[in-house]
Amino acid sequence: MTREDNPDTRQAAAPLPLNFRHLSDHLFLLIRTRLWLQVLIAMVAGIVTGILLGPSVGWVEAGRAAVIGNWLAFPGQLFLALIQMIVIPLVFASIIRGLAAGGDAQQLRRTGLIMVVYFVATTALAIMIGLGLAYLIEPGRFVASDMLQAGLSLAEQPAADTPAAPAFAELPRMLLGLLPTNPLSAMVQAEMLQVVIFALVVGAALVSMAPAQSRPLIDLAGSLQEVCMMVVRWAMLLAPLAVFGLLAQLTSKIGLNALAGVAVYVLTVLLGLLLLLGVYLVILLLFARRGPGSFLSGMRELMLLAFSTSSSAAVMPLSIKTAQERMGVRPAIAQFVIPLGATINMNGTALYQGVAAIFLAQVFAVDVGPGGLLLLVVTAVGAAIGAPGTPGVGIVIMAMLLGTIGVPPAGIALIMGVDRILDMCRTAVNVSGDVVAAILMEHWQGPQGATAQETGEEIPQPPPEA
Repeated sequence: MTREDNPDTRQAAAPLPLNFRHLSDHLFLLIRTRLWLQVLIAMVAGIVTGILLGPSVGWVEAGRAAVIGNWLAFPGQLFLALIQMIVIPLVFASIIRGLAAGGDAQQLRRTGLIMVVYFVATTALAIMIGLGLAYLIEPGRFVASDMLQAGLSLAEQPAADTPAAPAFAELPRMLLGLLPTNPLSAMVQAEMLQVVIFALVVGAALVSMAPAQSRPLIDLAGSLQEVCMMVVRWAMLLAPLAVFGLLAQLTSKIGLNALAGVAVYVLTVLLGLLLLLGVYLVILLLFARRGPGSFLSGMRELMLLAFSTSSSAAVMPLSIKTAQERMGVRPAIAQFVIPLGATINMNGTALYQGVAAIFLAQVFAVDVGPGGLLLLVVTAVGAAIGAPGTPGVGIVIMAMLLGTIGVPPAGIALIMGVDRILDMCRTAVNVSGDVVAAILMEHWQGPQGATAQETGEEIPQPPPEA
């Protein structure tokens, strides 16, 4: 009898390939059915590819690397274009349906007031965390003066390029400007705050009307929402490729050495964002009796995608899905709070702006003073509330904040190289804050208010996991 014919040998040898095959099948199934794992793998692959293409390694010539990066980023740009195409109608329809399903006008006023107070309070807390860390760590003193002289040219930057802080006399005109006199123009120009205000007005009017008169427009908003969610399902099929391409292009442009000069500043912002996320977890534990583990486990896909796209508006459909399916928030609350939060709840952005402003003030040896700090807090809270949830908007707001404390606008060049990385991190925290707000509102309202089932409305189907 040969060794192959020995049954004992066959039995001993069989488990290894079977176990290996079972493990590989299990891993393949896990990757195929878990969007967060696909996104995580795409992130790592994109960063590695970007490093190989970028200036840190130098294997590919700069011009050719830029061309390759542009083609790699094409799925990501297509993903963002699809989402941006439907984000305005989705916000409009979601807010109207959320308000219409939320009960009577009195309950609507109470919900709106609670949310506005909560958003303003947490935004102010976020920027104070950032200011405290910036003064405690003092990241500005780690930047050498010769680096500053070589990297910035203050004389070439005209003062007119700095957006001026609004004067007190101009505030009434600015507040009136928030009300869209031409709603269609606001939608075309993607004025998100004006679109939200218009949707709030329309939704409040529908709540005040008789059901027979308001139902046709509510049904129309529901159909529009379903169309938008179908486009989102298509876009989510591109999510892993989008993440890979966007990160590969980003890393190939900035390289690994771009973080060296401002590493302490970057770490200060990241520490502040972690503290803010910890504040969210404590708030959930104290007021909603929800453990940190279950929250973070349910948020992993959303946070990874928000990190990759740097746009809270782009991932808003997934935020609504996560709040409804993973966190148990009623559609009436999720469809009202999350679109509102994606527009005015930018706590991570406010924290970043506080750290960046004090960092640049320390670099340029500008004494901010108590009055300057108060002005910085008020201006940053207002700017964060009015900021659109799109990539790169933090730098634009930063120029205005620097003007309020007397820091030269050329200082923005010092933080431009790392802004995208920080933008990705603060966006992940921003979307977490939106979901936390929805969970808190669900807990505070309890069984009160009409649910989607009670009003006869269908819950919009979220995008499936790729």
